[in-house]
Amino acid sequence: MNIAAIQMTSGPILQDNLDTAARLIHKAVATGAKLIVLPEYWPMMGMHEKDKNLLANGPDAILIGDFMAHQARNNGIYLVGGTIPIASPDINKIFNSTLVFDPHGQQIARYDKIHLFSFKNSTESYQESQSILAGFKPERFNTNSEFGSDFSVLNVGLSICYDLRFPELYRSLGATDLIVVPAAFTYTTGSAHWEILLRARAIENQCYVLASAQTGHHPNGRQTWGHSMLIDPWGKIISVLPDAEGIVTGKLDLQFMQEIRSNLPALQHQVLTRQCQ
Repeated sequence: MNIAAIQMTSGPILQDNLDTAARLIHKAVATGAKLIVLPEYWPMMGMHEKDKNLLANGPDAILIGDFMAHQARNNGIYLVGGTIPIASPDINKIFNSTLVFDPHGQQIARYDKIHLFSFKNSTESYQESQSILAGFKPERFNTNSEFGSDFSVLNVGLSICYDLRFPELYRSLGATDLIVVPAAFTYTTGSAHWEILLRARAIENQCYVLASAQTGHHPNGRQTWGHSMLIDPWGKIISVLPDAEGIVTGKLDLQFMQEIRSNLPALQHQVLTRQCQ
């Protein structure tokens, strides 16, 4: 199945981001992509932390969901909706969540980001826990062959950005065909670790990894690393987009994945499945 990741430089104006996402989804569909992933924070990279809360609890929250459902249905695709802010029980915090829509436009999965980013040096400081409530449940979804021969039956594992540093999350998903990673990695951490971590997750889980990233300089002063990419189960980068808005595309070869798992049955050799008490 052909798949694609979208790379954006989102700003604080929702409609501008919706227009960019729609344009890039259309571009990906034109290449034959049947599963498309948007980046983390694709609807808005606000000027202030409170902007996420205002969006999640305002009328535009419905607009974002309707947009994703419409794009999935009208283009006949699975759409992994990067992340959007969703209201939480704590009025001062939101969930940073991935919603997945099938080709009928039906929501079939939701994953709330579990690991919340924290980083501080002499020039940058991030503390997601101040405005985001952590999720607690790993999540994956299955594609369905009912949509025709262009669709493979896939087990797809969901994760978000900082989750990438926690391999136990991916092990908890069981055997997957594809891991998706919508992200907004900072330039500092991305330039050092992004590619290494993505390739490691592909190699150790013997599956494809599709990462969809924010890139460039944002109006709020943040700089993100970009480098959306598709990686095969042997750790080879199939396609990468360094630092511009656009798309990354590629085709999943499930026979190749099964050959790797047969030749090197590492998933069958796993011994430690839970934390020692």
